[in-house]
Amino acid sequence: MEKKVALKDVAQHIGVSAALVSYVLNGKEKEARVGAEMAKRIKKAAAELNYQPNLIAKSLKMGKTKTIGLIVADISNPFFSTIARIIEDEAKKHGYVVIFGSSDESADKQLDLIDVFSTRLVDAFIIAPAAGTEEQIQNIINRGVPVVLMDRFFPNLKVDCVHINNLNASGKAVKQLIKNGRKKIGMLAYDTTQSHMQDRKQGYKAALKEKNIRFKKEWLIEASYQHLEKDVADKIKPLLKPLQIDALFFATNSLAVAGLKEINKLGIKVPDDLAIISFDESDAFDFFYSPVTYVSQSLADIGKEAIKLVINRLHSKSKKNTNVIVEAKLIVRESCGSL
Repeated sequence: MEKKVALKDVAQHIGVSAALVSYVLNGKEKEARVGAEMAKRIKKAAAELNYQPNLIAKSLKMGKTKTIGLIVADISNPFFSTIARIIEDEAKKHGYVVIFGSSDESADKQLDLIDVFSTRLVDAFIIAPAAGTEEQIQNIINRGVPVVLMDRFFPNLKVDCVHINNLNASGKAVKQLIKNGRKKIGMLAYDTTQSHMQDRKQGYKAALKEKNIRFKKEWLIEASYQHLEKDVADKIKPLLKPLQIDALFFATNSLAVAGLKEINKLGIKVPDDLAIISFDESDAFDFFYSPVTYVSQSLADIGKEAIKLVINRLHSKSKKNTNVIVEAKLIVRESCGSL
């Protein structure tokens, strides 16, 4: 195995001190009053010898790694992959690198990722938390590591977070269906206690009540994240065969994609037989014959605000927590029926 080149090797190569090499390679030649010619010689020697800095040792010395750990539910979901890219780009502007992983909505897997990222000494966390992980988040806070919750939050935790007003956004979507003459409106949601999903369900029910439509418990279907395709297929059929509703509101884009597959299999026409609205957009909607109406969350704003909160927390000793609410918009298209 080839021996790794150290600072002292670069120093010996050109006959100077290791301290001088360290100053130059860390961009501090002006502070050390190193001449331009000498700095050039040192950088050239480092390149010739293929010197690579020991980032772990450097991080331990500085007390910072300039990395942020990002944990999302599923990086393959366009919602999270888009936000991850925005966060990555924004973090780079501040000199930070982002490492990320998917929890798959599993508390155990989220804990594993937190442990791995902590071992790598990340400076901060941005997390879209899985259900029942309040204690995990509190433990990060107790260690003095900055953490920002994104998309979901825990009301009882004192922590920075960024999310949309899910209750209002959900209500707006359901009211659009009612405005378009639909009165038997179903909803497909995830079976979880997470705040964002609870708020979406409450917004759905509140909109029905406001418009004097009596909610029926069989209209609200809840599917498991771990068995998404099969659960949706099994649970949606009683509503669709025979057709018991005239509209269906999907609580996420992944539920919408799974639901639309079943709707197509049963030969149900959108929006003639069934009006559709989804929470969040999906690339798959582009291939559906009826352009899908959806609740648009400003992913750019969510990502930028998440990084802003992290940077502020890293450079501020304030104990006050910030709760950022980003506005959502309803993008009305053909799938929700005539206006």
